[in-house]
Amino acid sequence: VLSSSALLSAGPTGSELVIGEVGQNITVPCSYSVQRPKDITSMCWGRDSCPNSQCSRPIIWTDGWRVTEQHGSRYLLQGKLWEGDVSLTIVNAEEADSGTYCCRVEHRGWFNDQKSNLKVVIMKARITTASPHTYTSEQTSAPGSTSESSFTITETWPASASEAPENASGPCSDTSVCSDVTANVQNTSVSLPSQQYSENGLYIGIGSCAVLLVILILALFLT
Repeated sequence: VLSSSALLSAGPTGSELVIGEVGQNITVPCSYSVQRPKDITSMCWGRDSCPNSQCSRPIIWTDGWRVTEQHGSRYLLQGKLWEGDVSLTIVNAEEADSGTYCCRVEHRGWFNDQKSNLKVVIMKARITTASPHTYTSEQTSAPGSTSESSFTITETWPASASEAPENASGPCSDTSVCSDVTANVQNTSVSLPSQQYSENGLYIGIGSCAVLLVILILALFLT
């Protein structure tokens, strides 16, 4: 668990500012001088400013050697009490812990108590998030690529040979594809007329046979 504090304006009877964040363990400092064992004395921590005697809204008491009274398990005295370190530790600080705290060290005699009013400010924890990253990838082929061009030409070729050169004359981004397309167009333009000539020859042959058959029948009638 992290702890954090920022202190301003120190002094036995002055005010100090302690700044921390929610969820941290905050230490509110307070101490007095111990030169010999008889200097060890009782003290208390309380909410609000120090009154004329003792502590208002007391949090914790010590006789100088051990904790004798405690209101809440989140308030601890973790310093060496017998050396005068009576700093208050607030465990798992909350925003509601913000406010003024009184550290009162009791000394013999009238008006000899050491009083310290400390201002505590608990802020919300700062949360940092990483900036989102957007990843993009191209799933489609760019216009004019080999696969798209060959597919388009194959699907759009007309049935007749007269329209094929007009559709195949468009721009092409790949030299090999252009060569294949040109060869296919030439083959198509050559093969279609030869097929037409074959059909015409078949028709002429059938016609000639029919004429010969008619002549033969006439010859038989005449004879």
